[in-house]
Amino acid sequence: MFDYKLLAALAAVVEQAGFERAAQVLGLSQSAVSQRIKLLEARVGQPVLVRATPPTATEIGRRLLNHVQQVRLLERDLQEQVPALDEGGLPERLRLALNADSLATWWAPALGEFCAEQRVLLDLVVEDQEVGLKRMRAGEVAGCVCAAERPLAGARSLALGAMRYRALASPAFIARHFPDGVMAAQLARVPAIVFGPDDQLQHRYLAGLGVAGGFAHHLCPSSEGFVRLISAGLGWGLVPELQVEPALASGALQEILPGRPLDVPLYWHHWRNGGELMATLTHHLRQATKAWLVTPAV
Repeated sequence: MFDYKLLAALAAVVEQAGFERAAQVLGLSQSAVSQRIKLLEARVGQPVLVRATPPTATEIGRRLLNHVQQVRLLERDLQEQVPALDEGGLPERLRLALNADSLATWWAPALGEFCAEQRVLLDLVVEDQEVGLKRMRAGEVAGCVCAAERPLAGARSLALGAMRYRALASPAFIARHFPDGVMAAQLARVPAIVFGPDDQLQHRYLAGLGVAGGFAHHLCPSSEGFVRLISAGLGWGLVPELQVEPALASGALQEILPGRPLDVPLYWHHWRNGGELMATLTHHLRQATKAWLVTPAV
């Protein structure tokens, strides 16, 4: 039988990115958390953590974390079926991963009603849509919104729709760099804005225009900051249409190649044994995202 106090210590160390903060969350001393991890490793006969900064789970550690995520959700179902088991504590905290652009646009209005009805607190981990699934693979989250279609073993995926991106720049930037009109080949020779090392949107956009190779770019790991840099004329970049509708309508931002959007399909991933809460959330997302996401362009 599992000792769930030991598994809770493992989950806290990974989720809180260290022993000190894990101890605070669990109401234990740092030494006690360390002892629980050592005892868990003795039970399974191998390390469950890589002692780095921050600590990361080993392969067996990830399997245990995936188990913990599913047990938490199933315990919630049991508490609803057997009210005497509910100790009347804080609402359930649901740890999910999603991309920053979803968080900056459709996520909050789409999830507000669900969280209120289900008495759920969100613990959100922000990752680029290209690599967000790694958080589920690592056992850190119970679900994930990302661009990967294929689910992990033991999980399911649901197509939500697509985020429509438009290549935008400020009027001043366009006037300075493209006085005679925008030519696709020129885009690789002027500064772009890229969200981070894993952000491939601008690369894919240029490849679709037949432009290969690298290009000069700023790095800005903030959806709000990304738009601010573009608005200030520092570069061009691909921005969710949902995020900049007022700026486009006013002319504060302009599409550099009108009629050439880039649609990024998004998928919701969740564990098969996620219980009633995840089934309800999946149904809710299937309905709610219809108002915010588009059908991908063919």
